[in-house]
Amino acid sequence: MMKVTFLDHSGFLVELDSVTLLFDWWKGALPPLPDKPLLVLVSHAHPDHFQSGIFRLDDGTRSVRYLLGSDIVLSAENRRRWGVSPQTAGKVFRLGGNETIHPLPGVTVETLPSTDEGVAWLVTADGQTIFHAGDLNWWHWEGEPDPWNPDIARLFFQYTEPLRDRTIDLAMLPLDPRQREDGFRGASYLLEIADIRRWIPMHLWGDYDYMDAFLFRYPSFEANACPVRRRGEQFEF
Repeated sequence: MMKVTFLDHSGFLVELDSVTLLFDWWKGALPPLPDKPLLVLVSHAHPDHFQSGIFRLDDGTRSVRYLLGSDIVLSAENRRRWGVSPQTAGKVFRLGGNETIHPLPGVTVETLPSTDEGVAWLVTADGQTIFHAGDLNWWHWEGEPDPWNPDIARLFFQYTEPLRDRTIDLAMLPLDPRQREDGFRGASYLLEIADIRRWIPMHLWGDYDYMDAFLFRYPSFEANACPVRRRGEQFEF
């Protein structure tokens, strides 16, 4: 069983039988958290993916672990500004790309490098694998000087190669409407190379119709798509 709540933008709460996963929560109301271990994952430090309020979730009501992209620095000054106690700081793991960690019994977390900042996440727990891309995307911006766009494309193919033919039960994939049709590149590529059973768009900046435009262009990806239409929308699989 898997219950997924779309919080906003790239933020998701994923409830599995033995663990709850919180990805890139920076705004949107959290539903009541179940009484089970909580794994808080933040792909990188951009303000549309990270906010210091995550550390208040370590309030003694449940077991909490934090996995942070390595660009999020817990310096003494940041710990003071963010209100991170020494006890909470001891529950934080900072990860770069191409690392594997077992933060809780029965939970494996793998990272991929990002074409922007931080990491992407692959979490395996309760026999299910969940992928959250963070800002790992095929970014293509018209007007960038050469060779920026070809370099990003090359890195995107390199960084996502471990996903080729991999079975993923749920993938959260960037669809960024600021890129116009170029924003279809990353999601369509990943849906081609990996065995993704269900997927949810993220990084939509509130433009939920952009998903419809993507599916109109790529109707073969509609059967396993879970479009989002509002904050707080929930899916059960």
